[in-house]
Amino acid sequence: MEAKDIIFAVVMVCAAFILSLRVLSVYRKDDPVIVLSVVLLTGMIALLFLSVEERLKRVEESISEKERSIRVSMQSVEDEVRGRVSEATNKMDEILRIMGRRY
Repeated sequence: MEAKDIIFAVVMVCAAFILSLRVLSVYRKDDPVIVLSVVLLTGMIALLFLSVEERLKRVEESISEKERSIRVSMQSVEDEVRGRVSEATNKMDEILRIMGRRY
C-alpha cells in the first residue's frame, strides 16, 4: 500500500469511530452489544473501502494487461500486412518488368 492509502484508511477509521461514538452517545454506553456492534461496524466499513480499492487496482491491472496484449497483437498484424503488401508490390514490379521487356 502507498502512504496516501494508509493515511486515507486511518482518516476513514477515525471518522467511522467518531460517528460510532456519536451513535453511542444516544444509546446506553454500558451496553456491551452496542459497543461490540460499533467496533464491528467501524472495522467492516474500513475493510469494505480497502477491499473496493484492491478490487479497483486489480481491474486496472487487468485492463492494462489486455491493452498491452492488444497493442502487441496490433503490431504483429501491422508487420504481417506490411510484409504482404511489400511482397505484392515486389511481384507487381516483377510483372511490370517482364511485360516491359516483351513490348
